[in-house]
Amino acid sequence: MTAWLYSGLGLLILLLAGDALVRGAVNLSLRLGVPALIVSLTIVAFGTSAPELLIAISAIMENAPGIALGNVVGSNTANILLVLGLPALLATLHTSECDSRKNYIFMLLASILFIGLAFCGVFNLISGAILLAALALVLANAFREARAHRKACGEACADDDDLDGLEEADPDMPYWKVSVYLILGLIGLPMGAHLLVENATVIAREYGVSETVIGLTLIAVGTSLPELATTVMAALRRQADVALGNVIGSNMFNLLAIIGIATLFGNIPVDPEFLRFDLWVMLGASLLLMPFVFFKKDITRVWGLILTLLYVIYVISLLA
Repeated sequence: MTAWLYSGLGLLILLLAGDALVRGAVNLSLRLGVPALIVSLTIVAFGTSAPELLIAISAIMENAPGIALGNVVGSNTANILLVLGLPALLATLHTSECDSRKNYIFMLLASILFIGLAFCGVFNLISGAILLAALALVLANAFREARAHRKACGEACADDDDLDGLEEADPDMPYWKVSVYLILGLIGLPMGAHLLVENATVIAREYGVSETVIGLTLIAVGTSLPELATTVMAALRRQADVALGNVIGSNMFNLLAIIGIATLFGNIPVDPEFLRFDLWVMLGASLLLMPFVFFKKDITRVWGLILTLLYVIYVISLLA
């Protein structure tokens, strides 16, 4: 029971520290004159994935690489089946009104690249460099498109749009407050990651399940909670583009950035079970989004129920 409590505490510290780091980094960048466009494309993306990244690095340093890979693959599966499924039970996600085709194709290509590299048997520095190069291409494309939008809309209009999209943005935040957020984030993230990984490993030993399964379930669902909260609010506010964009962007970033950066701290061997089952479940879940992205279908309550049940079945199969 103590391990469960410490794991929960570690997860809570991670989520709060990640939020503090994003707030501090965003507002420091704005105070230093970094354009809101650059902040939204880079700092927020990296900051919101900080818990997953710190878990991956901590898992490698503590010789539990199965948790690192399990967290990424499990989070991507949970993001689609659970993070889109549960909110759709509350209110229909009107995905027919938004155009996410290009980013969705990028996510599928990232998934295929990730699976291809996994069949090499280990994610090493070369694999990491390939993933990070793909991430750089995606960010460069997003930056180019955002600049084109700014030119079409007008600089002042675009700046307002960029700031409106950043809930953490307060360009007038005093430096002492920015410093507090940054310090809390930088101290809390490694502390929370260490607590969670160490105690998740204890739980795995106690219940006779692998570290990989713990990463795919307990840790994956925990680190998907921010995305779930965002998507629930987007569903209630009828902002389907936010919900779908949040999931697609998060999944792409998990695949390319988290494992890419984590390989700088050590190799990540791929459990054969990933190659037989989990990676294909992740890809299958990604393909389930095709009707909503390409054929203008809404994610109704029926679809929400189907997606949620599929995730429950997946977790049961893992634990069995």
